[in-house]
Amino acid sequence: MTRSGSLGHNDDPASRHHADHVHDVLRDGSASGRSALAASWSRSLRHHGLDPDHGAPPHCLDDSAFRQVRDRNGLMLQAAQPVLDRLALAVRRGGYCVLLCDARGVALERRCDPAYEGVFSAWGLGPGAVWDEAHEGTNGIGTSLVEDRVLTIHRDQHFYTRNAGLSCTTAPIHDHLGRPVGGIDVSSVRTDCDATILPFLSLVVEDAARRIETRLFGAAFAGCRIVSLGDEAQALLALDENEVVIGTNKAARALFGLGTGRPVTLPDLLSDTGHETPDRAAHAALQRVLKRCGGNVSAAARDLGISRATLHRRLKRNAPRDLSRPCDRSDAATSPAR
Repeated sequence: MTRSGSLGHNDDPASRHHADHVHDVLRDGSASGRSALAASWSRSLRHHGLDPDHGAPPHCLDDSAFRQVRDRNGLMLQAAQPVLDRLALAVRRGGYCVLLCDARGVALERRCDPAYEGVFSAWGLGPGAVWDEAHEGTNGIGTSLVEDRVLTIHRDQHFYTRNAGLSCTTAPIHDHLGRPVGGIDVSSVRTDCDATILPFLSLVVEDAARRIETRLFGAAFAGCRIVSLGDEAQALLALDENEVVIGTNKAARALFGLGTGRPVTLPDLLSDTGHETPDRAAHAALQRVLKRCGGNVSAAARDLGISRATLHRRLKRNAPRDLSRPCDRSDAATSPAR
């Protein structure tokens, strides 16, 4: 089958029975409690009042409304550009398109092979299309945004029969406060789309979403020192000049159990007790100067504008009990050999 011949609406006879299958599943009142997919189908049918056999094309914003949506999402659009380009280079030759959506599921930008732009547009995978659950029922973009997680809706998992030829994998995007602001999606309309690649696509879109979030965090705290911690450095902290944490991303709040309580410093977070004592803070400050001077006590004292004796007293007074006296390299350099 040629590449162009493998793209298009799904004509599988099984898709004609899709609506009956949705209704059959939802007749079991407990299905929603056992299956996230059934729960989404239930929301589509009972909460949004949608019909799986609805055949009208996806809702699309007019030019004026679309411009307003893009204007409201300007920061995310700017942060996403290099990530979209990088992701598109990796997947578009396989017959996939990349969509960036806002928090309502409105497609803001698309990346795909130019030869397939018309095909994707015919499926509603283009700028201005609205893919929230309220309009499209269960689908990769809308359901990912509702459930705030990376997920794939593959072919007949979609609520609408007309979407049963789509395979969509989406990851939500959060701003610097952890609020969902959009999603990034990779979709295929190939009739030979292989389900075995879907776990790989999940990893790809999740990585892309984290890259956009990192750029959004950096833009929100421009000029601040930003520290990355945790597995794969996903936890981000923004610090002021006194190492007080003034910003955290979702991963950092989860890693350190941070809420909206008292201010916290980076040394507090890295301390065994969760709180850096004044003595430990003073000792750490002196140790930093000493390290900067290569362990030379005389040079460190000059840097601090105090005498060697005063520096020794402060180091001894503030030192934790398990730390020995620091090596004085100035003494070592001048001591006679024994």
